[in-house]
Amino acid sequence: MDFLVSENRMSSIASEDRKASMEQEHPSVSACPEVPQDIDLSDSRFYLNRELSYLQFNLRVLDQARNIRHPLLERLMFLLIFSSNLDEFYEIRVSGLKKQLGFGRQRPGPDGKYPQEVLSEIHAQVRLALQEQYRILNEDLLPALADENIRFLYRHEWSDNLLEWSLEYFRNEVLPVISPLGLDPAHPFPRLVNKSLNFILSLEGKDAFGRDSGLAIVPAPRALPRLIKVPAHITPDGDNFIFLSSIIHAHVEEFFPGMKVKECHQFRVTRNSDLEMSNVEVEDVASALQGELHMRRFGAAAKLEVGAGCPAELTDFLLERFNLTEEELFRLDGPVNLQRLVALNSMVHRPELQFPPFSPGLPPALEENNCIFSAVTREDQLLLHPYQSFVPVIDWVRQAARDSGVISIKQTLYRTNESSELVEALAEAARNGKEVTVVIELRARFDEEENIQFASILQEAGAVVVYGVMGYKTHAKMVLIVRRENGRLKRYAHLGTGNYHRKNSLLYTDYSLLTCDEALCADVHKVFQQITGMGKKIAPELILNAPFKLMKGLIQLIQHEKAAAREGKAARIIAKVNALTDPVIIQELYSASQAGVRIDLIVRGICCLKPGVPNVSENIRVVSTIGRFLEHSRVYYFANAQHPLYCSSADWMERNLQRRIEIAFPILKKKWVQRILSEMEMHIQDLNQSWELQSDGSYLKLDQLDAGETADGVQNLLLNALATHATVPRR
Repeated sequence: MDFLVSENRMSSIASEDRKASMEQEHPSVSACPEVPQDIDLSDSRFYLNRELSYLQFNLRVLDQARNIRHPLLERLMFLLIFSSNLDEFYEIRVSGLKKQLGFGRQRPGPDGKYPQEVLSEIHAQVRLALQEQYRILNEDLLPALADENIRFLYRHEWSDNLLEWSLEYFRNEVLPVISPLGLDPAHPFPRLVNKSLNFILSLEGKDAFGRDSGLAIVPAPRALPRLIKVPAHITPDGDNFIFLSSIIHAHVEEFFPGMKVKECHQFRVTRNSDLEMSNVEVEDVASALQGELHMRRFGAAAKLEVGAGCPAELTDFLLERFNLTEEELFRLDGPVNLQRLVALNSMVHRPELQFPPFSPGLPPALEENNCIFSAVTREDQLLLHPYQSFVPVIDWVRQAARDSGVISIKQTLYRTNESSELVEALAEAARNGKEVTVVIELRARFDEEENIQFASILQEAGAVVVYGVMGYKTHAKMVLIVRRENGRLKRYAHLGTGNYHRKNSLLYTDYSLLTCDEALCADVHKVFQQITGMGKKIAPELILNAPFKLMKGLIQLIQHEKAAAREGKAARIIAKVNALTDPVIIQELYSASQAGVRIDLIVRGICCLKPGVPNVSENIRVVSTIGRFLEHSRVYYFANAQHPLYCSSADWMERNLQRRIEIAFPILKKKWVQRILSEMEMHIQDLNQSWELQSDGSYLKLDQLDAGETADGVQNLLLNALATHATVPRR
């Protein structure tokens, strides 16, 4: 397959023609510019705030819900992803800032902002974003869905038949499982689960015991569906749905016979969900973590959401109970648990309103029933998911489990899917007598419980399971297979930028390298030794590994490009990462820019670097690709390095470079280097799915098309180039 698609857009970066073009367009590449020597590159003026940058990313996600080029149901899904992202942001990042305030540890970040200042800006921006989110829902998406005969019926739209049916549903399905809680000294305010749907009621009258506290809480159990499909015999035209909250509102007095419900309003509290385990006196990580998991549901409150009409006396009561301020209260013009609408995807069958299906491509060498060991021996294999299939990675471990020549398998697991084929294959290998060692990161956020279960399955099968190194999350993605061939042992490795998660491999863009290069595989073996054993540092030859060598290696590579620029060479850095926050790396990039290095950064999410600042970052450009797939691959390119291109599991963040076990591995085969460069250039030149970061922290959408024009974004171009049976609409 010719991977250099769109030839007029995708010329090779490494070619002499490209270098000449760069020198014409960017004279600073071939001559070091005069730069003032007294600029302090650590000055807070040159840094964007991490949390506010994340909000900018989530606003770019929300913008996809407005994008009329996306199918209608996909626009709704982007709206819900925005909600999910925002919840996690408050559960982790906002809760962390609040904790700093609680401990009196206010310290400014590299941008000079203090936590209290950042929190105030966050709440103000989120308030505006939520108003826009519900405007999109109520004014754009719901009417458009109704035009497609998909309706969400509010109580004022119910017919008599529907009202009668809803009462029957309430009495049969809702009333038996809900326990309303009247509030009085014997019934204090309950501990409500994180992100659960609840109702606060104002009551009039006395109950059978003479109580008249006037307030009650009705929690909706998570077992109840939040979205209910109306039977066709009740409302025959199209797909019609009602919300659980509407059913409870309509019949809430059934909970309180003989009393009058004056007010009934939904609310939801978002809590701190960041698990904390001290390294001190933890003998069993799995047991300690299981204890923390329960507490996650009841952490300190970070955000309160209520229905738009909830009166002040009720919101004040809730704020007091949750120890929140008015600033942390958000009134929503619709359901407070909006992301539960994701169930709609499985409740309607409307493929014309969704992204067209595709089949991930498969290189001939890796087709089903081929021996993957033979294919990798002939040539390193490179895959880009989801455009190319993740199945060969799973099949390779399966083949290894059943191959009589395979002696041992080592693998890291950070996240994997619920019924993991890889875990099954590793367990089979252990039962077949292979030496199986699995490094499971139990602290992979929100996957902790599942990972504990996988660890138990593997241990019962006879595999050796380790939980990495205390204080360092194991985030590297590696498989090492040792096989006896012709009387000697030979190593094979899979190295990736993403998780061993088959479902995510259909949604996240990630690179996979399958190799038997002796030096590279020896390095992988050394990294596994460091994780599972004890001893002094072992220095890999080719791999840059954190927390030992990656940071230092990146600085050396950046400085090498800076030196090349000063010598008049064409110097270029391209990095594709999810986030860029590390101030040391940012300062090195600023310094390289000052020396004339041309730097293109493809940063999906958080970026604390300011591009385009005079005399500091004039040679730096930052773009963000947002679309159907989550951009997840990390790739670093340094034009003048001995090994110019690395793929990695690590973002350019302090935690990845200093507090995690990560790897960056070089791509050694020239054709794969050229292919990845071509694919990154597609992101850099994209005018359909990209946004460009401005020096003030805002993003400029690079969609230069008129409403009637057609053009493929980078993700559709890659689908057409790499996937099979792709059906990509030409709009």
